[in-house]
Amino acid sequence: MTKDRLGISDRLILATHNEGKLREFRELLAPMGITVMSAADCGLPEPEETETTFAGNAELKAVAAMSATGLPALADDSGVTVEALNGDPGVYSARWAGEPRDFGMAMGLVLDKLATADATTDEARGAAFVAVLALARPGAETLLFEGRCDGHITDAPRGGLGFGYDPIFVPQDGDGRTFGEMSSEEKHGGERPLSHRARAVALFKAALEGGGAR
Repeated sequence: MTKDRLGISDRLILATHNEGKLREFRELLAPMGITVMSAADCGLPEPEETETTFAGNAELKAVAAMSATGLPALADDSGVTVEALNGDPGVYSARWAGEPRDFGMAMGLVLDKLATADATTDEARGAAFVAVLALARPGAETLLFEGRCDGHITDAPRGGLGFGYDPIFVPQDGDGRTFGEMSSEEKHGGERPLSHRARAVALFKAALEGGGAR
């Protein structure tokens, strides 16, 4: 695999302070021979996410980390979009969890809003997890890689694995379990991984091997 193709080495800054996200990226990028350091490891502050799209916020975070360290930086902006809630929480998925982050509260808010909207069937509770990766490199354009997983929201959280909204999201290509009931290998493994983040990383891997980006 030729990292030089993208102008990166064996080390990347991951522009996040989220330990769950850092853990997933380390698992996903380790097979590529890439060591990940988080923005928190480097003592970097979290930039304010002022964009209104996943791509915009991912690029903002990656460029901030690259500019501060002089090293290639990868950032992810991701969240769950719920059809019956007009796409919310979307880019505000983390903000719905408050500060400090309480995703139990955030999941409860999603479920309460769906109940208010009288969205009671799986079809009415359609949702998608979306992740956009941005790779910022000194002296080069920022590359974007988008992954998506469609599914629906459950009527109650199930499972204690993963993080964020995983316990209320059932992928349509799965076996009826939530992401919160699946191991990392079940979400990320195989030729066609389930998770939005793994699908975005697969596009990043393809770019390393000579494919494209978007």
